[in-house]
Amino acid sequence: MDLIIGSHVSFKKDDQLLGSVKEALSYGSNAFMFYTGAPQNTARSSLDSNLTKEALKLMEENNISLDNVIVHAPYIVNLANSANTIFSVSFLKAEIKRCIELNIKKMVLHPGSHVSLGVDVGLDNIANALNESLKETDDIIICLETMAGKGSELGSSFEELKIILDKVILKDKIMFCLDTCHLSDAGYDISNFDKVLDTFDRVIGIEKIACIHINDSKNTINSHKDRHENIGYGNLGFDNLIKIIYNERLKNVPKILETPYVSKDGSDTDRTYPPYKFEIDMIKSKEFNSNLLSDIRSYYQ
Repeated sequence: MDLIIGSHVSFKKDDQLLGSVKEALSYGSNAFMFYTGAPQNTARSSLDSNLTKEALKLMEENNISLDNVIVHAPYIVNLANSANTIFSVSFLKAEIKRCIELNIKKMVLHPGSHVSLGVDVGLDNIANALNESLKETDDIIICLETMAGKGSELGSSFEELKIILDKVILKDKIMFCLDTCHLSDAGYDISNFDKVLDTFDRVIGIEKIACIHINDSKNTINSHKDRHENIGYGNLGFDNLIKIIYNERLKNVPKILETPYVSKDGSDTDRTYPPYKFEIDMIKSKEFNSNLLSDIRSYYQ
């Protein structure tokens, strides 16, 4: 099968989408994901249409389909908490507009945390905010991400995601992003991933899966902690992740790595070096590299 694989890449003020494409190509990717600005704040640089045109041309020359390029909505958008609704909807609309200017058709969104409002109210708030944010004329798909269930986070079960979908008016503009770390941390056994897919298919429909975040997990199943680990270095394991990546039922779905950067000295601090070129090589070969982290350090030092 033709593998659709990529990673998170940067989007910088000076080269914007063109820089994102170049970074993705340097990792051997044919898919990628990025934030259009800092995920923690509202600072956004103006988009340069000439850079966008150059980026789209470079993508076409290297067979990167727009269907396999994804924007990640910033973390500060929390549709579940009504105290933030006006801000979150306004900012989400602005991000949708930026996606459309960039010709990107998919945006991954964390459903949000209800904080102290309760699950039912939080799910209602998410659906209502999506109804306010989405327009029939917008060429965009919002991909709600499966979450680990940390704190009052919503969307850690397929049933919660289905409730949101049922309440959204423009259902054709809602799809879903499965995250392997989040699924395991939420209690789904990804060592039997076909069973997980069967459950998703029964509850929502497998055709609604738009992308998959491929991450190992620092934590054990059902921990509800959400701490990503490099491929094969966590509790999910290389073989299980390879089976997910190469699952025939998901062959047309882009797989995106969000694994942590590697530190210079092996500590949990000073994470400087992107692992994606090496992890993608490892995934393509289907052979675990036990020297992955040291190889990354040697390459960049």
